[in-house]
Amino acid sequence: MMNNLEAIQVHFEAGYLLHVPAQVNESTLLVLTLHGYGSNPETMLRLSTPSVGEDCIVASLRGPNQYYAGGVPGGDTVAYNWGTRPHGDLNIRLHHEIVRTAAAQLRTRFGIAASRTLLMGFSQPVGLNYRFVGTYPEQAGGIIAICGGVPKDWEEDKYRAVTSPVLHISRSEDEFFPTDVVRGFPDRLRHHASDVEFHLLPGAHRFPSKARAIIHDWRARFFG
Repeated sequence: MMNNLEAIQVHFEAGYLLHVPAQVNESTLLVLTLHGYGSNPETMLRLSTPSVGEDCIVASLRGPNQYYAGGVPGGDTVAYNWGTRPHGDLNIRLHHEIVRTAAAQLRTRFGIAASRTLLMGFSQPVGLNYRFVGTYPEQAGGIIAICGGVPKDWEEDKYRAVTSPVLHISRSEDEFFPTDVVRGFPDRLRHHASDVEFHLLPGAHRFPSKARAIIHDWRARFFG
């Protein structure tokens, strides 16, 4: 009798919510933004769009795993996540497939180059996003990471050089990522990423309102 859970390969349509500006041209940025554990694409779209700019195409991707928030079956609030620790390899593969599928669909639809595609995440998907760009560096022109971590295996040679700029924003009172840990993130990221900008803002594990000005300045320097 077998008790192991076996993975099967499935093909699916990636789910996301879209903000599309009134005008789209060759200078428009496409931002793929990923919500944290227990959140949803509606919330992440609301937080991300003013942070990156209303003139961007913003696609808020939905995590593949859903559950009733608060653990109440049949409740009204549904939350999503990007996987659990016991199934790490499967979570990584599924995240990669979702991001690649959504990016391909949206770049074809709007005529956006990969070099003008930004990958953004809050909390849980930050590490997954770093793994993605380290595996497929040609798929993103920039990375924005907020209140998340750097993969434990980031220094390994399985990841490729990342020349796209990286903006990482942490919080000083983050209950999931202690300050003494996050202060080491810039040096760790530079093992594969050549351009890393790091900010440590006061506050707990929340999307910081002060991130907007930082992101706008970073965007203006690298993407006009």
